[in-house]
Amino acid sequence: MRLGVVKAQCIATIASVISMWGILLCSAGGESLRTSDPLLLPTPLGVSESSTALDPSEQSATSVQALVIGNNGVVYAGSFGHGIFRTLDRGATWARVGGGITDPFILSLASTKDGAVYAGTFRGGVFRSRDEGNSWQPVNAGLKRLEVKALLAVDQELFAGTGDGVYRLHGSEDHWTPVTSGLDDTLVHALARSADGTLFAGTSGKGIFRFNPCSTGWVRMQHGLKDHEGMIENFIRVLVIDHDQSIFAGTFDGGVFRSADGGLTWRPISRALPNDSIRGIVFSDQGVVVATGNGIFKTVDKGKQWIPINKGLANLAIQVVIGSGGKGLYAGTSSGVFRSDDGVSWIAVNQGLEGEIAPPPFLFR
Repeated sequence: MRLGVVKAQCIATIASVISMWGILLCSAGGESLRTSDPLLLPTPLGVSESSTALDPSEQSATSVQALVIGNNGVVYAGSFGHGIFRTLDRGATWARVGGGITDPFILSLASTKDGAVYAGTFRGGVFRSRDEGNSWQPVNAGLKRLEVKALLAVDQELFAGTGDGVYRLHGSEDHWTPVTSGLDDTLVHALARSADGTLFAGTSGKGIFRFNPCSTGWVRMQHGLKDHEGMIENFIRVLVIDHDQSIFAGTFDGGVFRSADGGLTWRPISRALPNDSIRGIVFSDQGVVVATGNGIFKTVDKGKQWIPINKGLANLAIQVVIGSGGKGLYAGTSSGVFRSDDGVSWIAVNQGLEGEIAPPPFLFR
């Protein structure tokens, strides 16, 4: 059981880092630092002279932070340091794509109904491809900050969670507009939208906010969002909404919470989950699948019991998991991608995902 004092010390450490650099986010595959130092802002891709190539024998599958399935079943993988990869055969082979993307640290991916694919990056903002990933163009007009942790496609709209709140892009437009006020200078890590158009934002440090189109701004939702030690969970990594419009929130180190009343109240559902660091939540016909920092688990009884589904999963440091429309699951890890066709066992699908060790983000200047 975690001790409250340990968690308090961790929060204090984060606050200390904030005063120096911005925001420090920790995860096994490499989360991100945010800084306002102009010397560290991105320019077209170029590695510091201190980077050296590795012997081919030292290469391994790259860390995959984001996954999305586009039109015709094309799967895209966003890596942390090696750009974007694409597979046309369900992961059997991958090819590196991404011409035009100036930042190889990919944090989020989304695909819209018109076939466009969007990539959110660590320092370069958002890029869009209309030719299945062969070429990409920046779409950053209107964005105040270029760290894009979350992308959410809904019909003909795209929402971005950035280091300065939430922005909206309409249809084929090339200019972002902020989604009301109240989240300025706040890093938004997760986004979800309910059937009635209400938007939910999970933040790094300020919990969950809700914005109803009929309201005037963001409203914080925190009633019941507490761990078993009574501490409020302010660091939210994942937000998803099921077919019953229940909202599920995955936290950095406090497990999973569920709200059945539009975010007004929350209750924990992961007391029996072996790991509290939540990296992804996917719904299936059988129940809820949750990816953690130490494997993937499934519940069929609303969280009373969690069953590990890690057979064949050689790397348990999960970064992202997505469903493939009834055709299984894909998991991105710190050493490539794994696919499950039956929701129980996994196979590595990394041919073409190999890459040298990526240089730290701050070496890109």
